[in-house]
Amino acid sequence: MPARHFRRTRIKTRARAAQGPDLFAGGFVQAVSLVADRVPDSERYPYNIPAVAKLGTLELHPKVTYFVGENGSGKSTLVEAIAVAAGFNAEGGTKNFNFATRRSDSALFEAIQLRRGVRREGDGFFLRAESLYNVGTEIEALEKVQSGLIALYGGKSLHDQSHGESFMALMQNRWRNPGLYLLDEPESALSPQRQLALLRLIHEHVTEKRSQFIISTHSPILMAYPDAQVYELDSTGIHPVAYEDTEHFRITSDFLAHREAYLRHLLK
Repeated sequence: MPARHFRRTRIKTRARAAQGPDLFAGGFVQAVSLVADRVPDSERYPYNIPAVAKLGTLELHPKVTYFVGENGSGKSTLVEAIAVAAGFNAEGGTKNFNFATRRSDSALFEAIQLRRGVRREGDGFFLRAESLYNVGTEIEALEKVQSGLIALYGGKSLHDQSHGESFMALMQNRWRNPGLYLLDEPESALSPQRQLALLRLIHEHVTEKRSQFIISTHSPILMAYPDAQVYELDSTGIHPVAYEDTEHFRITSDFLAHREAYLRHLLK
């Protein structure tokens, strides 16, 4: 490299550093807020869920944000609302998917507002375990009018694979580009070994492609990603929590360490 070009490069680098932090380092979605005057009835579902009622403005991690909590705490409802507000189909898929097998999504997306970063996602996917079958059916229907679409998902129909296999095929093949990826309880389809494989895939996307993930989960394996924000949803609202302080981690680790005592108590 010519010395003159090298000096120019150094000068440009110093100039960027002098301008302050990298504006493109943040996530695609930086925060989600509940807009009070958009809430039609605070006593009605889903606005009466404590985590929703007390949402306020929630900052999202630029890499990985987890929503954890007991069944009915609102984590899937919140992920779904963020996905729909970001332009994804409520039953899952990319932003180009537009189908509704059975409308069961809440209207929460109408009452929230996303604070966007400087970057805009060029790709993304909303993946929910309960409606993956419907997504597979839609892919097959679209294949009839757009030949080659199934190739993007590994070249084999998602219906011709087990639930876990179709999950992994979709994630490993369709998630190619930097993007915004929202996952609703993916562990329901994945063995512990494949949950570890998903952690690795998330890490590759975060570090190599600067993608952003928003995930609801019960899995202590999946929520263990170190560079992430964990929010716990409970009867008092929604709060940041350390991984080791989540109920999922504490119960699982205690059970594994004292399995016989737990079983004696539960099965007496």
